[in-house]
Amino acid sequence: MPDKGTRALSEVLDELENTIGTEQESVQVEDLVEALGRSSFAALMLAFSLVSTSPASAIPGMTAAVALLVFILVAQMMVGRDSVWLPQFVTRRRLSSATLRKGIRWLRKPVAFVEKFLRPRFTWLLHRPWLWLPMGLIMALTLVMPFLEIIPTSGSIASAVIALFAASLLTRDGALTLVSLLCLAALPGALLLLR
Repeated sequence: MPDKGTRALSEVLDELENTIGTEQESVQVEDLVEALGRSSFAALMLAFSLVSTSPASAIPGMTAAVALLVFILVAQMMVGRDSVWLPQFVTRRRLSSATLRKGIRWLRKPVAFVEKFLRPRFTWLLHRPWLWLPMGLIMALTLVMPFLEIIPTSGSIASAVIALFAASLLTRDGALTLVSLLCLAALPGALLLLR
């Protein structure tokens, strides 16, 4: 399975920030994929879902786009692909550099805080067959995410749950996998309260 090593979450933000730079008006999704690595499914899942939890989620269609990307990534993880494939209509899409930089700045403090508590533990949860349950639930969540755009902040909440799962893969923290499963279980009730 990809992402065998532990990577700090802030390193993913650093890679994104370095790729975006300060001069460009926009950046192609392909550039972000290349920067994070073609075999880094979890880093890409984390990056896309974090963008959707940040102020960048105000962009119309952002939740649906993130849902599509995460669905594609998880499906490839489930079939055991070694490298990421994304359709050209996705990789050629350009994203506003200013919006992405703003989102990354916004995420720095929460990510730094969360990183203090993450470490490799319960790693057996991050192997098959145990890993199939959260991946299947994340795929199911991505199927309803486009409809969540009509409920304010619900797409961001769903993306935050995906980010927790991706962070658990990156840091090899099975306890965080369990937390993401609990959040997935509580998500329908939380969304009903937002209506």
